[in-house]
Amino acid sequence: MKRFIFTALFTVLSVISLSAQKSDASVSQLHQKYLSIKNALISDNANGASKYATVFLKSVESVNLKSIPKLLSANLKKNAKQITDAKNIDAQRSSFAKLSGDMSTLSTSYKLDDKAVYVMYCSMKKASWLSSEVEVRNPFFGNAMLNCGSIKSKINNLWKI
Repeated sequence: MKRFIFTALFTVLSVISLSAQKSDASVSQLHQKYLSIKNALISDNANGASKYATVFLKSVESVNLKSIPKLLSANLKKNAKQITDAKNIDAQRSSFAKLSGDMSTLSTSYKLDDKAVYVMYCSMKKASWLSSEVEVRNPFFGNAMLNCGSIKSKINNLWKI
């Protein structure tokens, strides 16, 4: 009987662990697409930001809704769509600030990357963004103020179940 209980418990924990890893893998993919939007904005590339936001939007739609709360998923979609539809880079950057807030919220429950993720802060914009590098490269002002900002915190990215 003890062997049966142990086997059943081990099986349940394995299934939970595998489903958590799958959820985190899809969220990690969202994070990589988010970084593409960020990098386009750093380069003052409005067309690239729009293109990557479209890819990000499709990825959000393909993530299992059980992985991400509905309201957060809706906000991610809304902000990515605003970046895609924006007529200028300033509007894209405003929507990116909101998207960054939603991605930060997501980072509290899911692994975004295999390495550390940094929360950067721009005091002029009063907004944060996520980065996989320690070097500050500001997406809100691009080349005009490329190194303006600071590291606000570091996300260690432990698996969460």
